Amino acid sequence: MDKKTTRALLEYMQQFITEERKQLFEKILNYRTRHITVVLEDIYQPHNASAVLRSCDLTGVQDVHIIENKNKYDVNPDVALGSFKWLNLIKYNDTEDNTLPAFQKLKDQGYRIIATTPHKDEQTLDTIPLEGKMALVFGTELTGLSKTAIDHADEYLKIPMYGFTESYNISVSAALILFTLTERLRQSDIPWQLSEKEKLDIRLEWVKRTLRKADIYEKEFLKLHRKK
Repeated sequence: MDKKTTRALLEYMQQFITEERKQLFEKILNYRTRHITVVLEDIYQPHNASAVLRSCDLTGVQDVHIIENKNKYDVNPDVALGSFKWLNLIKYNDTEDNTLPAFQKLKDQGYRIIATTPHKDEQTLDTIPLEGKMALVFGTELTGLSKTAIDHADEYLKIPMYGFTESYNISVSAALILFTLTERLRQSDIPWQLSEKEKLDIRLEWVKRTLRKADIYEKEFLKLHRKK
């Protein structure tokens, strides 16, 4: 669908939502970013998986890339609290090992692959450069990232720890990293905001997800549009 048709469809469908909802969409879109994205490799605990989605929504990260190798990614709606409704979830599950295809797709989109791990001393939340798009990769709760993910990452990021426990829970780790890096990003001169075309597409998707009969409204619009 071209930009002109997308805009016309949006205007048509927005008449079925409240003005308050439209204003809320505009406010939140101004904080959304694709400069930072999240990659989840083989997460298997629905509670933690869903908590990460909440952190992405609350810090303005729009896209979540989900690698399903041995484990299927399930969302716990009681934990996610509807956050997945406002995010783009991109799943990789076509092969036995989907980590490299996911990494390659992200690199093709201009992302640096940044593995989050406590076992590599390279970058911290204060020192990691924010220039260039960043794909933050998080691993399973028990074993962390796979060897494939570690070996093919461009950079490594760790959270300093000062206790006896080996690592943070994945949902806590994601929340700490996303909050810190998005705050740094918004205080920088880096152009992290979405483009107008991206905002348009997401705005339309949010309106569709708000309406119960969105598919019927869209069919009615397209039928009218073809007659013009």
